[in-house]
Amino acid sequence: MIDDDVTRRCDGLAADILRYCEERGLKIAAAESLTGGLLADAFVRIPGASNVFLGSAVTYDIRAKASILGVDRGLLEREGAVHPEVARQMAAATARLYAQQEYGDRVIGLSTTGVAGPGPDGDKPAGLVYIGLALPGALDADGHGREVWKELRLSGTREQVRRLTVMRVLENLSLFTASSQE
Repeated sequence: MIDDDVTRRCDGLAADILRYCEERGLKIAAAESLTGGLLADAFVRIPGASNVFLGSAVTYDIRAKASILGVDRGLLEREGAVHPEVARQMAAATARLYAQQEYGDRVIGLSTTGVAGPGPDGDKPAGLVYIGLALPGALDADGHGREVWKELRLSGTREQVRRLTVMRVLENLSLFTASSQE
């Protein structure tokens, strides 16, 4: 039942975000680690998503985060993949990776990295997740754009942690889309 509630919540959030972005010419791209494509699925489940959603780079491997996205190798070697700065860099990199000249500064970058479980990853406990959002100037109130990250402490099974992560990304993005409507 909880999983059904999360799916319904994600569907509603994704539909609202896609509608908002389409009305304003914004695009969305994602870089996913622990969610392994679930964030992309949350968007593409919604009819018409192709008008806004550009794609998702699933960079599960730590070396892929560096080679595909350009996340700082030194940071990854020192801290591992589960770190707030990694999430921030992943979000910023995916916005750049999917940017096209015709989009201008209108691509939102999202990211997920963390430990889904069932057990810890070294000293990082199961349920520790970082999400990143790279907001273009067109969405940011001051017009300059910004990159933010958020730490999540989630509980549940591996699948529940992954699905809750997607819901939290959508909830956090919806805060920015709602605040820019005012």
